[in-house]
Amino acid sequence: MATILTQSDTSRPVSAGYKVDISRGQRIARVSSEWFSRPDDERFLSLSSLHAAVKARAERATARTVETRDVRVEASRDDAERLALLVPGRDEPITPTHWSFGQLCSLVGAPAGYLRQLPAPLAGINMQHGLLSHRAELMKTLETDDGRIELRAVTGPDYGRIWDHELVAAVMKIAGDGTGDTRWKVPGLLDWSTMIHNPFVEVTKDTTTLYASDRDVFLFLVDDAHPIEAGRLPNGDPDLFFRGFYAWNSEVGSKTLGIASFYLRAVCMNRNIWGAEGFEEISIRHSKFAANRFAHEAAPALENFATSSPAPFMAGIKAARERLVARTDEDRQAFLRKRGFSKGDTDRIIATVLDEEGHPPASIFDFVQGITAVARDKPHQDTRLELEGKAAKLLAAA
Repeated sequence: MATILTQSDTSRPVSAGYKVDISRGQRIARVSSEWFSRPDDERFLSLSSLHAAVKARAERATARTVETRDVRVEASRDDAERLALLVPGRDEPITPTHWSFGQLCSLVGAPAGYLRQLPAPLAGINMQHGLLSHRAELMKTLETDDGRIELRAVTGPDYGRIWDHELVAAVMKIAGDGTGDTRWKVPGLLDWSTMIHNPFVEVTKDTTTLYASDRDVFLFLVDDAHPIEAGRLPNGDPDLFFRGFYAWNSEVGSKTLGIASFYLRAVCMNRNIWGAEGFEEISIRHSKFAANRFAHEAAPALENFATSSPAPFMAGIKAARERLVARTDEDRQAFLRKRGFSKGDTDRIIATVLDEEGHPPASIFDFVQGITAVARDKPHQDTRLELEGKAAKLLAAA
């Protein structure tokens, strides 16, 4: 029978790496895509340094709401590529970034790609016409003075800005510096040769999962020094998980604010998440009341996950292991086909469980593991997510 540990049992830290089985659960590539795309100057080694960077740029920023008809577009005769804006309340011209130029074009209904190809004077004429005829009349600007005055963002007047430093500060309340001074830290690494996850890895530019650019912030932390045993593997070894979450935000409107929490079995060098279970996500659009929703929903949800007992998760795993739903080949086929799986996927799921577990699927947990294993091999993301969603529903219903 599966061994379910109490919260006090799971609070004991480990002093070395531990063996994991990543053939189970989902693979989540979201963090890996961030890891691949971030240059060195967007990688931070601690939450305090990340917070200092995004806080400093917020302190240099000015947000204002202006009438679009009062904005003047200025084109330089000496530099055919340069456009600047004159906005009410500021004497100096401000230069749009690549991102804010695209936002401004979208706001006035002009094709950004086309305007970027035009000489600045001609692009300026088109932009000015769009501003004068803009029906919404108002827009909100975010300007930064860092030796050069830049327009970082242009949004509608009801845009509800949540500052990047506010998200980082909320995470610091539970994670400190994110380097091991609390339970929550930058994740360790999976050794593929031994299948041992080592929580104790130096945080470097290559291993960090704390990122910020001029458009966004993204961070991923885990509690991998306190693994949780949720049952046994077919060979008798413990099936070990640990908790993790990632969070993101953009104060300039390039994405929503969001937090995703889950249990996982390992993180590899390129920051793929392996063996994930219990994935949950909350996202908040930057609408008028976004700041209130962050304060009353997202931040408390993060704190609750960080401090809550894993007992409900482990109880769900135990129930899924113990609930038998198929005893014959006909039962197995019928169970999956009634839930919308194709004949091909049904056969692959059954064969996968038989190959990996040494017996055909009988319990809810068996089927969930088979479904997620088949999903990992799907080349198209939509198909993969659909299968993983079905697996999650099965586990939740157990």
